[in-house]
Amino acid sequence: MVTAVPADPRRGVGLQVVRGNRLLAALPVQEQQRLAAELTVMDLGLRDQLYDIDTPITAVYFPLTCVLSMVASVDEEVAVEIATIGFEGMAGLPVFLGATASPHRCFCQIPGQALQLEAAAMHRFLTGDGPLHDLLHRYTHAMMTFVGQNVACNRLHSTDERAARWLAHTHDRVHADTFPITQEFLALMLGVRRASVSVSAGILQRAGLIRYSRGRMAILDSDGLRAAACDCYRLIRRTFDQLS
Repeated sequence: MVTAVPADPRRGVGLQVVRGNRLLAALPVQEQQRLAAELTVMDLGLRDQLYDIDTPITAVYFPLTCVLSMVASVDEEVAVEIATIGFEGMAGLPVFLGATASPHRCFCQIPGQALQLEAAAMHRFLTGDGPLHDLLHRYTHAMMTFVGQNVACNRLHSTDERAARWLAHTHDRVHADTFPITQEFLALMLGVRRASVSVSAGILQRAGLIRYSRGRMAILDSDGLRAAACDCYRLIRRTFDQLS
């Protein structure tokens, strides 16, 4: 497993950094201040793994500028994405739910920074029914909605619509109009062949919505991209918007 590199080895961050994660920004200021002393900013690279299948989860992560992917493996070979996590959420939900490990793998799909909180510190903050406890209950419901909608989307919607949804969600999270992504990786995330992704990317590019070249995706028309996405995009985004 790849170990993420602390951007600053010192524990403790400022409130403005804490508020870079929308989930943490929804907490009362006093709770943000308590958490700030325990958080560490981490630099995450492409495919850095945060936890593996059935291995102890030692920390949870609150993305700032990175995007994380949760995947399920079948027969230890084929991986299928079940959810993505950006600045609206947290990776390591099993820790909140009282588990020490997960049947899924979590890794970084778009490089950037995240806030790390040791699992032991998380347990201390969850003692009693405080603001973080209540917020993570609602976040759990949002993630269940996301995962369920993802299953329905993969079964019922076209590759073009799903690719537009995935790109629109990613664009919402990275605070930039360009980001690194290969067609091979996008095919893995969508659970389709690379040829299918190539066709879908070509359709979106000819429509003037994106430009793809040499492993970099540029979003040219974000409104048009959202319109091209299936209704799952709007349902999922609305669910997470209600947390803040």
